[in-house]
Amino acid sequence: MKTLNILNRYFSFAVVLFSLLLTVTNVNAQKAAAPQIKNVVLVHGAFADGSGWQGLYKVLTKKGYNVTIVQNPLSSLEDDVKATNLALDKQDGPTILVGHSWGGTVITEAGNHPKVAALVYVAALQPDKGENSVQWLQTAPPAPENGVLAPDEKGIAYYDKAKFHAGFAGDLSKEQADFMYASQGAFYAQGFLTPITNAAWRTKPSYGIVATEDKSIVPSIQVAMYKRSNTKITEIKGSHVVFISQPEKVANVIIEASFKK
Repeated sequence: MKTLNILNRYFSFAVVLFSLLLTVTNVNAQKAAAPQIKNVVLVHGAFADGSGWQGLYKVLTKKGYNVTIVQNPLSSLEDDVKATNLALDKQDGPTILVGHSWGGTVITEAGNHPKVAALVYVAALQPDKGENSVQWLQTAPPAPENGVLAPDEKGIAYYDKAKFHAGFAGDLSKEQADFMYASQGAFYAQGFLTPITNAAWRTKPSYGIVATEDKSIVPSIQVAMYKRSNTKITEIKGSHVVFISQPEKVANVIIEASFKK
């Protein structure tokens, strides 16, 4: 009987010890799995405004991220970088900086901000120092659906209304595309000709989403830029506004970037 009591006590101790070890292991695993970067700044491109990020904003905020949306003035590269830097100044710590389309050029410059921990390019331009956006847009024939018009007498470029749905937002409803067209900002085309002075992707971890159905920046251009910069590539089936049509998949890339390696 005495031996049985000793065995029972030993067994009980072993169970308690195992439970404690399991708890510690689970806590450590949760700490390891928790993203260390919770701030995300989203930068829209030309022929758009910040309202397009709403779906992605909802996905990320539900997962606990602090999301800020930049409203680019679209008046010049310098002005858009300034607007992005103002948003970055207000962040309380390390931040993932995300750019779509022309916004990729903006984050390439603004990404040198000390609070930027990583860059995410969403169907975006990614020039190097001394390069401008047009150089890359001219490296492959445009899709026939592309509707970027020549600048008007004020130097402002717009997207052709007749081509906007197919060329810019082909996987959205006509109603959604019509709203996007109506809310696009006035983009001063000189921005496309302004060279980058310091490419942040050379010193910051970079992630790139290739929209495989893109008719505004054809996928081959996106792939060429991202491969040149050793950006980690994720392909997602979607139009130029893949962040609207596939917000969960785009969010997954941002979330991946938020985990420090």
